[in-house]
Amino acid sequence: MNTQTALFDSLLRNSDPLISGTLNRALDEKEISVKEATTLFNAQGIDFHMIGIVADELRRRRVGDIVTYVVNRNINFTNVCIKQCGFCAFSRDFRQEEGYFLPTDEIVRRAKEAHMLGATEVCVQAGLPPDMNADTYENICRAIKTEVGDIHIHGFSPEEVLYGSIRSNVSIREYLLRLKEAGVNSLPGTAAEILDQQMRDKISPGRISVDKWTEVIKTAHKIGIPSTSTIMFGHMESPEDRAKHMGLIREIQKETGGFTEFVPLNFIHTEAPMYKEHWNVNIRNGADGRDVLLMHAVARIMFNNHINNIQTSWVKEGAGMAQLSLSWGANDFGGTLINESISTSAGAGHGQLLKPKDIRRLIRQVGRIPAQRATSYKILKVFSSEDSTDPLDEVQNVSQFGSYHELIKLDGYRYKSNRRR
Repeated sequence: MNTQTALFDSLLRNSDPLISGTLNRALDEKEISVKEATTLFNAQGIDFHMIGIVADELRRRRVGDIVTYVVNRNINFTNVCIKQCGFCAFSRDFRQEEGYFLPTDEIVRRAKEAHMLGATEVCVQAGLPPDMNADTYENICRAIKTEVGDIHIHGFSPEEVLYGSIRSNVSIREYLLRLKEAGVNSLPGTAAEILDQQMRDKISPGRISVDKWTEVIKTAHKIGIPSTSTIMFGHMESPEDRAKHMGLIREIQKETGGFTEFVPLNFIHTEAPMYKEHWNVNIRNGADGRDVLLMHAVARIMFNNHINNIQTSWVKEGAGMAQLSLSWGANDFGGTLINESISTSAGAGHGQLLKPKDIRRLIRQVGRIPAQRATSYKILKVFSSEDSTDPLDEVQNVSQFGSYHELIKLDGYRYKSNRRR
């Protein structure tokens, strides 16, 4: 037994028996239960640190020392939405002056610009405008693919898919097939928040139900459209809520195998209506550092053998915490984004663009190997030692891409009720 192993065993012997037993089972590649995951979220002291060590070991076994990232651009083409979710500061009612809707030619221009700057993906998501034409999402995808045929469209959350199917008066499956034919390559697994109906009714009444979210995701996977999976934490949810949420994600993955990654998303409270307006006395102002690390670590432990990739969000957490998460089970740094509107509108202050060279630098600083990936997690290039310069790295003035706060003030993109697209 070497010194490191002996120290590890000593730490386990001095930890809570319930936690040490769970961690030993995880190291033996066995599945931990929702109840055991809940216990891990409550860990303190030495137990807290042991969870990080085990998550890091499982990460090393599963994916090694490579940390991936994707060069992508977010295109949030409208902020007008019929829903009024308590956590969302991005959306506007159609009567509000700050409502906008990008015309299709501007959406395509942004996709082409991103492609010229080295992006392999555009992430297309938006609000739910009340008078949206049934074929809007399909038309956007076809227009993008006509001009930039080889770019990956990571588009439309389960909420948007459900809305599109309702507007089109077809089944979810039929609508997903239409999106696939139009060019959608994968879905963002957003609109999940916490997959507990009672909790959803508190933070986002009227939001897509747990059952419908699950139906959209399972159907997409079964017809060959993969997706990400997410959780929004740090608001009103309990450790048990988090564990149950991941338990459902894991069960879906066992059935479909369609999740490419899991992404913990910290609640950004600053401009969120439910926080500013005190909807509930139990609303927290986001997760603290301890909870952020545990979220990534418990995800790695719980999804071991099922979902290989755990993504950290530099937009939500900032570069430093994102770096630290790489030692707590995460292996993906997310995307360059170029335009980020949803977190920015909620008060996130970490910028709208992180250049590839800066992502690689942050990864190297923690002793890991950066690699650019496709949306599917196919490795496109490993940067073992020598670096290179990407077109996006050469951008001197990031203000050329605009910002959410500028966009909502532009008359040229002002949303007009009953406008047909």
